[in-house]
Amino acid sequence: MKRGKKYLEAAKLIDKTKKYPVDEAMNLVKKTSYVKFDATVEIAFRLNLDPRKAEQNLRGAIVLPHGTGKVSRVVVIAQGEKAKEAEAAGADYVGGAELIQKIGAGWFDFDVMVATPDMMGQLGKLGRLLGPKGLMPNPKTGTVTMDVTKAVQEIKNGKIEYRVDKVGNIHAPIGRISFTPEQLKENARTLYDQLNRIKPTTVKGTYMKSITVTSSMAPGIHMDEESMKARG
Repeated sequence: MKRGKKYLEAAKLIDKTKKYPVDEAMNLVKKTSYVKFDATVEIAFRLNLDPRKAEQNLRGAIVLPHGTGKVSRVVVIAQGEKAKEAEAAGADYVGGAELIQKIGAGWFDFDVMVATPDMMGQLGKLGRLLGPKGLMPNPKTGTVTMDVTKAVQEIKNGKIEYRVDKVGNIHAPIGRISFTPEQLKENARTLYDQLNRIKPTTVKGTYMKSITVTSSMAPGIHMDEESMKARG
């Protein structure tokens, strides 16, 4: 792949053979960002997992202490009192059968969908539409729930979803280039701690093979796992 001049200049700042301590890595990710917008900072964990095994197909959601820098548009599929609760909690769109029909016709002006369990039967028929886009509500990520107030508030406060891809990696946003290195570090460690908490007992050998942080269109920076464990 042919790289642009700015990318190559940024790449010169990174030693590809080195694993950087987390503080240094977060400073470097800010220094190597060359785009003119407030780039997203992402972290990638290369894990020793086989997603074909049910217990190793990790998936979940977590609220980052400093959010992601993006306020998600939330749609809630609910009716009656639960619909009123969702509106009061700050959901962007709320509805039942008519909203399901609208989405089925191709409306996707939202980032996250929450649904009450009683609506999942009707919503199920949109599985082929919502599934590939990663929008189908799921109990594992807290988006199929009767507590719609909590779900909406957590998403608005920076809740992210994570899931293992086909080769055992987890990628997730941990903020923006405008965040301080400390904020990025705390968000990264929150996800790191969570992944360690849910490590499957069937994993043999090294669990985390590598950790990389990067920003939109910029080169990746390898991080030292020991510095992620250290506190202070």
